[in-house]
Amino acid sequence: MISLYLSDILKRAGLDIKKVKLIRHALSDKGFKSCYDKGFMKEYTQIQKKGFSRGYDYWIIFLSDGGTSAKLEGVYKVNGFTDTPPELKPEGFPLMDWFKSDKYSYFDLERTEILEDMVGRLIIDWGKATRAWHQKATTEKPVLAIQASQRMIFTGYENFILTYDELKEIVVKLTVYENWHTALSSVYAIYLITDRTNGKQYIGSAYGQGGLLARWSCYVDSKHGNNKGVKEVICNYPDRYKDFQFSILQILPKTITEDEVIKLESLGYASSSFCARLSPTPGSDR
Repeated sequence: MISLYLSDILKRAGLDIKKVKLIRHALSDKGFKSCYDKGFMKEYTQIQKKGFSRGYDYWIIFLSDGGTSAKLEGVYKVNGFTDTPPELKPEGFPLMDWFKSDKYSYFDLERTEILEDMVGRLIIDWGKATRAWHQKATTEKPVLAIQASQRMIFTGYENFILTYDELKEIVVKLTVYENWHTALSSVYAIYLITDRTNGKQYIGSAYGQGGLLARWSCYVDSKHGNNKGVKEVICNYPDRYKDFQFSILQILPKTITEDEVIKLESLGYASSSFCARLSPTPGSDR
């Protein structure tokens, strides 16, 4: 039994499905792929036979790389159309003949914010009639999956940088970022805070109950993490925390002692003349 259809989502978004056209582009189509690879997906879609959009206010574009599944690319409002004179042809557009024929119209498409949070995540079953690459939205399309946003997936401790706002979102939204919470709370660490306004860097360490997650949560709550160096900056520039970015220098196991963590932090500080050590004040939750 199918529990959710695309039409359910469209209605929830406030769209009149009778005025919505669904379009499915296949990467297996050589003409489309030649445009897609050069960044002309929208331009490729804008050129259609005359009368193509009669009665439709919105086009919803899906991409498919095989089979009958299709992934949401975006929702576009149709603001009218014109002929396709050569002067409208974007430089480098692969399909030159499209702008030489009087069979086609050039539709003015405006990308909207509708379902923008679902782009790249919403996957539907287009159905067996895959040759029918454009269909009415009243045609029921089962929802196969709504994938997690890539930014919500913890991909490893290395090579990631978080702004203060990104870190705050992770800390506050436990349910959404559950795997981040699990990963960050399970380790100790030597971390780096960089002030993007002047490039100044601060090295700190995280240990104790809650690991790195608890330490960084302190920065979210207080903006300065109860550290003298950052406190001075925030005192002089109250909004400066918005320009901080957080990254990890070294992951440490929870079997290591607090003294060993502090020693490693000191080594990290000593090895860089650009970094100012973050010394916790008494009562810090590090």
